[in-house]
Amino acid sequence: MAELRWSLEGVPELPGVYLFRDVAGAVLYVGKARDLRARLSSYRRPGGDGRLGVLFLERDATSVETIVTRTEAEALLLEDALIKQHKPPHNVRLKDDKSFLMLRVDMDERFPRLKFVRAHNPKQRRPGETGRSRLFGPFASSRAVRRTISDLHRVVPLRDCTDSTLENRTRPCLKHQIGLCAAPCVGLVDEAQYKELVQRALDVLGGNTAELEQDLEQRMQAAAGELEFERAAFWRDRLAALRRTVEGQGVRPKDSVERDILGLARRGDTAVVHRLAFRNGRMTESRSHTFQSQLPDEELLHVVLTAIYAPGRRVAPAEIVLPTSPAEAALLEGVLGAGVRLVAPNTGERRRMLDIARANARAELDRKEGQDEELGRALSELATLVDLDPDNPPEVIDCFDISTIQGKSTVASRVRFRGGAPDRSGYRRFKVKTVEGQDDFASMEEVVGRSLRRGLEQGELPDLIVVDGGEQQLARALVARDDAGAHGVPIVGLAKARGERTRDGKRKTSSEERLVLSPTGPILELARHSPARHLLERLRDEAHRFAITYHRAQRGRITSLLDAIPGVGEARRKALLRAFGSAAGVREASVEALAALPSVGRELAQVIHDHLRQSKPEG
Repeated sequence: MAELRWSLEGVPELPGVYLFRDVAGAVLYVGKARDLRARLSSYRRPGGDGRLGVLFLERDATSVETIVTRTEAEALLLEDALIKQHKPPHNVRLKDDKSFLMLRVDMDERFPRLKFVRAHNPKQRRPGETGRSRLFGPFASSRAVRRTISDLHRVVPLRDCTDSTLENRTRPCLKHQIGLCAAPCVGLVDEAQYKELVQRALDVLGGNTAELEQDLEQRMQAAAGELEFERAAFWRDRLAALRRTVEGQGVRPKDSVERDILGLARRGDTAVVHRLAFRNGRMTESRSHTFQSQLPDEELLHVVLTAIYAPGRRVAPAEIVLPTSPAEAALLEGVLGAGVRLVAPNTGERRRMLDIARANARAELDRKEGQDEELGRALSELATLVDLDPDNPPEVIDCFDISTIQGKSTVASRVRFRGGAPDRSGYRRFKVKTVEGQDDFASMEEVVGRSLRRGLEQGELPDLIVVDGGEQQLARALVARDDAGAHGVPIVGLAKARGERTRDGKRKTSSEERLVLSPTGPILELARHSPARHLLERLRDEAHRFAITYHRAQRGRITSLLDAIPGVGEARRKALLRAFGSAAGVREASVEALAALPSVGRELAQVIHDHLRQSKPEG
């Protein structure tokens, strides 16, 4: 091994934290140790514990800094704080796992409902949560939670509408008609009956379903015995939904120990840890975490455990099953909590569950590698289409979209993809400031120019820009680029597929998505199943979604003409619009027609009539 450039001089034989730094002083890696000198010596000892294969230490590290702590537990906590502060590239940071996804039932509500919440610690109460709130979970994903709620509503028809919808409904919604809601909004079930439904839902979520299963089974058999097979099928489906809600998703341990199973799969620098969480005898969570790391398995598992069970993130269960014992296992057991055990089984049921977790980790690793290969093909193909080097495809791609309705409240969005995936830190929203009326072309020129000027100032220009539109949008975007001085940034337009007629004017044909390379040059039709087309469509659709969301928010802030009338509040405004259809319809209404509304009266009707006749028509 070549002589390392960092020194052990002055490193004490005490617990603490160490930071490897590069020549510029940036932190490369943060670690902790019971004995700092022994730990750092192990990195330099030929034929030692195998960590000499950690290439970044030999290649990039030029110095090491140590911070002594009083105890090993303090070192563990300090390490977590320093990782969050410096964000070193070779430490594990679980960015996608900030909090628990839970279901909450607020028992103090008149008609409680199931709500999505995120809780950093399921044993801690959230702000605004009373002592009568009940939390259930955690769940692996929003998809898992929605499936649970969907199945539960088939068994227990609780409301899922907001409080404002509940208070303002005058007739049952469609969900009541198909048996998924008891319709407390219109009094079809009273509070006492609804509380029985809520208690039944709590029993199901808590796993106490034997009585309900028996009841549904009896109803199904009775209907079948009376040859009412449609009704029997109805109860059969309800029974199946109930069992799906409480099943352990194919893995049911023989005991009820709170346990997490961590399976590990690695390929090159990519590692995946898949966690199966078991609570009260059933699996409550299944989640994969992917990261880049050159650390050996023992060290990697050590930092993964530190990240997963960091203070404020997750409470460690009584038992954590691992494929191998992590580095400094005794230290981890002491810090993770009293009674926590780290187990690396060789046989038995724990080993079987570990094999399942490992299989999930391998499947996730294969899936991500497949995605990476597909993205690589898409980016190379796109580079070829826009006359860039396919061996050096665009890493950062920006896409712009304009959103407006009849020239009002015009806004724009910029979304950024990095390496073919959304980079939300690069998303931006724009209010169009210099364009009057509806002019999408001028609006595109303004926002592209603003974005590029800001990019030049901050040194963050994209490798490629895609504008939503055809030749004219592209022409104005190119003008904006040249005015900003960002001449080296290529820009293309993406025009939607459109319907066309043949020469006889009768039969319609459909063109493909079109890539506009220049305002006067060729227009390429993208093959329907090409990776580049799929990437561009995802980019354009995300820009459109982001722009529409912003435009709706801006539209909601526009004051109605009716809001300016003295004596007309929100309730009266809604009544007027329901009665006459629009502000223009209210303007054309007579005083007598206005006064006929129960909430208006003759005096206010005259005020409304006079005010609207004196105002300029909208639009």
